[in-house]
Amino acid sequence: MNKIKLIRTEKEHTQALERLDYLMDMDPKANTPEGDELDILAVLIEKYEEENFEIPVLDPIEVVKYFMEERGFERKDLIGIIGDKTLVSRVLNKKRKLTLEMIRKLGTYLSIPVNLLIADYEIV
Repeated sequence: MNKIKLIRTEKEHTQALERLDYLMDMDPKANTPEGDELDILAVLIEKYEEENFEIPVLDPIEVVKYFMEERGFERKDLIGIIGDKTLVSRVLNKKRKLTLEMIRKLGTYLSIPVNLLIADYEIV
């Protein structure tokens, strides 16, 4: 097992990622030195990335609107997909939250990765 320490620099981050890839290719078993090293490195990498890389939280409705525009869809195209005209309007005006079923249907209909629709979003 290599010496494990906190990741503090971009160079150390790169080295940790390379080691993680190497360990993952080995497919180590749990409760082995390699398996433990893999788990610890993953935690250290995640901690470094959380502290050093800003990942913007996207508003799911803005994501839907973006994909609609990119694909040439209008509000009326969502009628029957997520509900009637009133429900579509309320959702797109952010007066109604997306349900899990709506997220699933929008993901399929607009080819949106569903993780973009559930990120930091209160699902009802």
